[in-house]
Amino acid sequence: MILSGLEIERQIKEGRIKITPYDRRYLNPNSYNLRLHSELLVYTDDVLDMKKPLQTRKIIIPDTGLVLSPGVLYLGRTYEHTQTDYYVPMLEGRSSTGRLGLNIHVTAGFGDIGFRGYWTLEIQCVQPLRIYPMVEIGQIYYHCIEGAYFKYESDKYQDNAGIQPSMIHRDFEKMT
Repeated sequence: MILSGLEIERQIKEGRIKITPYDRRYLNPNSYNLRLHSELLVYTDDVLDMKKPLQTRKIIIPDTGLVLSPGVLYLGRTYEHTQTDYYVPMLEGRSSTGRLGLNIHVTAGFGDIGFRGYWTLEIQCVQPLRIYPMVEIGQIYYHCIEGAYFKYESDKYQDNAGIQPSMIHRDFEKMT
């Protein structure tokens, strides 16, 4: 079951969902729009090697906008910080940005109960596209969960303070 927008708002008031900052203007019938922060990261390595920490370069999106190039993976983040210990958070792009050929995640739209932080966005575009800071880029929605569960805890991505490049290299450390 997906929570309605009014139920999301009620759960925020009861403290079971946290969206900071929260602004009712971004509430939808069954989701809440999240905005794009002004920072992006791009990988600078020619080949992305899963076993190694990857180098990135920071890009600031000016108020006049930034043109994204096809074939480049841009890592961004939401302006809003979210948290819930009671629901499964999911992130999707908005249809308005999708109709421009903008994807905000490659495979990481699925969240875990207990995640606290900013959502890292894996941004790609189909053709050159000018984006702007604070644009409503995606929407979060919440599923109920059935059965006993444990909350997400991660030494890689929990309580992030900004954009997080892949830390899959740390998974290889556990294999040895």
